Amino acid sequence: MGTSLGQGGFVRGREQSDGGVDRWSRSDWWGVVLDAPDVAVLASFWSTLLGWPISSQDEHGAAMAPDDNGVAYLSIQLEEQYVRPTWPAQPSKQQMSLHLDFEVVDLEAAVAHAIELGAELPDFQPQENVRVLLDPAGHPFCLYT
Repeated sequence: MGTSLGQGGFVRGREQSDGGVDRWSRSDWWGVVLDAPDVAVLASFWSTLLGWPISSQDEHGAAMAPDDNGVAYLSIQLEEQYVRPTWPAQPSKQQMSLHLDFEVVDLEAAVAHAIELGAELPDFQPQENVRVLLDPAGHPFCLYT
């Protein structure tokens, strides 16, 4: 699979901005989209947990981004046939396809906050300085120091 990135080192057909352009006028946004059976519940959870304002939302999806003039975002997309992943993975069960990681300085406080907002803390935890949690739709995410 060893292929060269080629000239530029970024996706062809994608504009590369120097950051001097207003974020809403830029064409180099990138993000992660999470499927969910209830857009409003998951958008509220992630917006509150991350402190990112929701910039658009309807019954089919929502998008949020940090207020730092960057172009990264998190989006929630309605999927009526959504199946919760199983954590930890088990044979013949829905597996996670990705997870989000967030570094924190106070793991205990960050975990408590996430649980207060509706996250679940599974019994199985793979590392001492990492806590795997599940968002309200069951997507695993990690808080770590």
